[in-house]
Amino acid sequence: MQQLLVLCATTFSAAFFASLPPGLLNMNAAKTSVKKGKKNGVTFGLGVGVMVLLQAYLAVRISKYFSRNPEIIEILMQVALVIFGILAIYFFIKGKKQSGDAGEFVDGKKRGSFSKGFFLAALNLLTIPYYAGINTFFYSQGFMNYTILDEVIFIISAGSGTFLAMYLYVFYFDKLDRKTNRFSKNANYILSALMIVLFGITFFRIFLNS
Repeated sequence: MQQLLVLCATTFSAAFFASLPPGLLNMNAAKTSVKKGKKNGVTFGLGVGVMVLLQAYLAVRISKYFSRNPEIIEILMQVALVIFGILAIYFFIKGKKQSGDAGEFVDGKKRGSFSKGFFLAALNLLTIPYYAGINTFFYSQGFMNYTILDEVIFIISAGSGTFLAMYLYVFYFDKLDRKTNRFSKNANYILSALMIVLFGITFFRIFLNS
């Protein structure tokens, strides 16, 4: 039970904090709420959350496949190491360059709020490698055993963590908007620090196994 709680809490937190920095998805959730009402904003967030569920599912399938082939576990760990390193640099640079213009608003008059959130989330190409890297790390630490329950908890936690971030933007955008630049920088720096921690743990695990 403790392992499942750790898996749920860490995956939820990873998804939540990854969705906090102002960007295309959360800013569209906020602006959909402003233009069409909070109900449509929440519906947009649900669309994003459902797509993240699918992306997390694909990430689990990829990681599970590699975990069943022990001869390439070390290679997979090295791939995760590269992913964490790239993401650490990416979030740090994003924090340094973040301006008050946090994201572009995509007009969705011809499609529903749910489908707009769903398809915009599909454009985020970092989601699958992000969750694949985290999933691999959890497996290496014994938090992820690829039972059905493990997989369901990981996928649902990823989707719900993302949705909570969208929800906060829908209902508290006015307060967030006053300190958007500072908030964005801090959130990106936190994510960069998290990736560095995961990079360090993965690196030492590879070093100890060599």
